[in-house]
Amino acid sequence: MKRTLLAGMLLLTAAAHAQNPIIQTRHTADPAPLVYHDTVFLYTGHDENNAFGFVMKNWLLYTSVDMVNWTDHGEVASLKDFSWVHTDNGAWAPQCVERNGKFYLYCPVPNGGGIGVLVADNPYGPFKDPIGKPLIKNSTDDIDPTVLIDKDGQAYLYWGNPNLYYVKLNADMISYSGGIVKDSSIAKVKGQPDPFHYQEGPWAFTRNGKYYMAYASTCCPEGMGYAMSNTPTGPWEYKGSIMDGDPRSSGNHPGIIEYKGQWYVFGFNYALLKQTMKKHAERRSVCLATLTFNADGTIQKLPFWLADGVKQVGTLNPYQQVQAETIAYSEGVTTDKATEWERESPWNKGRKIQDRIFVSSIHNGDYVKVQGADFSKGASSADVNVAALYGGKIEIHADKPDGPLLGTANITASGEGDIWKTITIPVKNIKGIHDLYFVFKGEKDLFHFDWWQFNPAR
Repeated sequence: MKRTLLAGMLLLTAAAHAQNPIIQTRHTADPAPLVYHDTVFLYTGHDENNAFGFVMKNWLLYTSVDMVNWTDHGEVASLKDFSWVHTDNGAWAPQCVERNGKFYLYCPVPNGGGIGVLVADNPYGPFKDPIGKPLIKNSTDDIDPTVLIDKDGQAYLYWGNPNLYYVKLNADMISYSGGIVKDSSIAKVKGQPDPFHYQEGPWAFTRNGKYYMAYASTCCPEGMGYAMSNTPTGPWEYKGSIMDGDPRSSGNHPGIIEYKGQWYVFGFNYALLKQTMKKHAERRSVCLATLTFNADGTIQKLPFWLADGVKQVGTLNPYQQVQAETIAYSEGVTTDKATEWERESPWNKGRKIQDRIFVSSIHNGDYVKVQGADFSKGASSADVNVAALYGGKIEIHADKPDGPLLGTANITASGEGDIWKTITIPVKNIKGIHDLYFVFKGEKDLFHFDWWQFNPAR
């Protein structure tokens, strides 16, 4: 065992990479990343599991502090949060921005419904509609909002398919001054060449005094193109492709941030769908890659989404309680949310204990991987928090699914899917930085899995 663990440590001297797609427990689309303090907040659209066309009812939230392990926070907002929306389908590409301690989530409603705005006091929500009507209601082009707050404090809201529009937002971020402007440099002119190949999904950002407009380009398949300007209102100059379209993915949608000194671009593919389905359906999966800029500010073209993803930034602390839905990669499982009640009697739920998001749909052979756990203090035992359905086992392996076995949690109870218990197990001592695989064994629906934690070596 010692020799095997040492070999694993040597293999990990190379920088570990995440896998694409970065979310495997649900179908996600239209990524909208936000950097706030030391955390990346990733807001996404959500394709329903039964979707063939677009079936999107809510927006989801994931967070990461290392770009490879993503924590699922579940639904952050939905179409139901807008009293003026009278459809349950069409939760298309959003973006969330922070200003003066408030968080503004701009959300499109399809078929000419407009663009609404929700506001929260923290990035996790709850988000509320402050105006009770669309912020933008101009035409059927009103989709895919993106917001840029310039260095002088002026905020701009851009949107549009198949043309690009913008307004100047007021300081309250829920109203605007002046009229709606249709950008003339990117606008399509019937019968004229279209050098920008602009399609939809704009994403505005700045770097080194230059303004960038990235977007889904050319349909279909869509790639990601971009233009640059010296001002936030153009004129825009087409600079090329960030990623060419590819037959493996009919669409794409850029979301671009800088985090800990590195630039990243998010988009999506259909890789999870195509693991099990032959025919196309709108069930997308968010992917991630690093961006490299040339000396003149232009962007180096990327290949289509690579499975390896990006390098981990930092390490994971295994000695604190880690949510089981913090995942670098997984097979077979999904996530769920439920409220835990005292349930003192069949007719009385009793006191609310807490809302839980947890790993569910766990069957034999499924696993959850977390990447880059730093065992600087060694390990003597581990705690796992579960609610037993039919029961089973959690095997904790180092570095790969069949790697060194650190310990096994035997969940012998059954019929306790609404009762959460913490099980403490002895584990083999381990040092260094390692990936962890929680591999599930048993029959039928095994259990729900809420959190885990290692305890240092004595």
